[in-house]
Amino acid sequence: MRRTALFAGLVAGFSTFAFNAAQAVEIQYWQYVFDTRVKAMDELIANFQKANPDITVKQVTFPYADYQTRVIAANMSGNGPDVMQLFYGWLDKFAAGGILQPLPSDAFPHDKIESEFFPIVSAMKRGDDYYGLPTAVRSLALFYNKKLFTEAGLDPANPPKTLDEFVAAAEKISKHDDAGNLTVAGTTLDMGGQDHQWWREVLIRQYGGEPYTDNDRKVAYDSDAGIQALKFYTSLQLEKKIGQAGFMDEGQAAFRAGKAGMTIDGTFRLGSFRTIKDFEWGVTELPTNDKNIRSNYASYFANGISAKTTGEKLEAAKKFLAYISSPEAMSIWLKTVGELPARRSAALTDANLKDPIYGPFLKGLEYAHTTIFLDEAAQRQNAIDMTNRVLLEGQSVEESIKQAAEGEQEIIDAAQP
Repeated sequence: MRRTALFAGLVAGFSTFAFNAAQAVEIQYWQYVFDTRVKAMDELIANFQKANPDITVKQVTFPYADYQTRVIAANMSGNGPDVMQLFYGWLDKFAAGGILQPLPSDAFPHDKIESEFFPIVSAMKRGDDYYGLPTAVRSLALFYNKKLFTEAGLDPANPPKTLDEFVAAAEKISKHDDAGNLTVAGTTLDMGGQDHQWWREVLIRQYGGEPYTDNDRKVAYDSDAGIQALKFYTSLQLEKKIGQAGFMDEGQAAFRAGKAGMTIDGTFRLGSFRTIKDFEWGVTELPTNDKNIRSNYASYFANGISAKTTGEKLEAAKKFLAYISSPEAMSIWLKTVGELPARRSAALTDANLKDPIYGPFLKGLEYAHTTIFLDEAAQRQNAIDMTNRVLLEGQSVEESIKQAAEGEQEIIDAAQP
């Protein structure tokens, strides 16, 4: 009898286990490959699954260059993610392609979103619907190599505050060989990195203009301000010779190698720069101009739910998205990736504001602009081509600006629904 009862109990236990396993829901989360982001998401998934043992989340990653194509192809075949990461500038393409569904308002009330998140989250809203929420937001700042500052006779405790000081510091840091080739850059020049944002949303405004009008649907930088901004940027290579496009392939690579005194980059670079062992680096706000006009660019990757996710997978996706946009998740993301929490209360703490690294980025959010891209990849490439025509082909700034403005307007017009 005792053996019979024990056997019956074991069978019952296995039956319960089998039932629970059968009831477990698996969803997929997709993002692009970036080591610190993948590491942070692994931790968030582990925490979420511990609290929700009936839900399994599988993280799938792809190289950044392939990511959009993979998502679009998977959506067409019906084998895509349930929750996906997307750059805010991809929203129109993803929404028009039937890739995303509006966030269910029962789980994500609009009044909560608008009262708790930074206002730039509105870039994920179309009409009356939000299509995604960020875990983190990022702005730009000036990274500088304290070792190269000291070697050049500069005070590493007093980084450049103005564009004039920025150029002067870069001139002291720059080194060339006997043939005139750049061996140490005063600053990186990387339009494919974050310099296109610096030119578009910072320099143009500092020269008295604006990059777009009509809710970013009308190109406005074919102007004196746009011309002056591009002349300043290209002069850093052509006249000042303090930087060079393509130097060590990428700006962040040159800075990491200790071969660039300064680089303009975003908070997302903090995680990888923290692995630098050969020198100490610092962060300061982007240089202002002689009229003390400040500007910055703020952006983010959001997380949205696939249009094809329904039923119990949709309920699981809602729970997972709510967790990865929670204050707890934002704290983990800040620690691992370095990007700032998207919720104001989680970001604007005394400790963060006083932090010598996070502080400049948080201050930058106060006066940042967020470009509403219609086709982010094409618009970015248009800016790269514009600059290359001046730096590599000898085209005049005026002609290249005009060509770029016409080309980008065509991109915007073609992308509008």
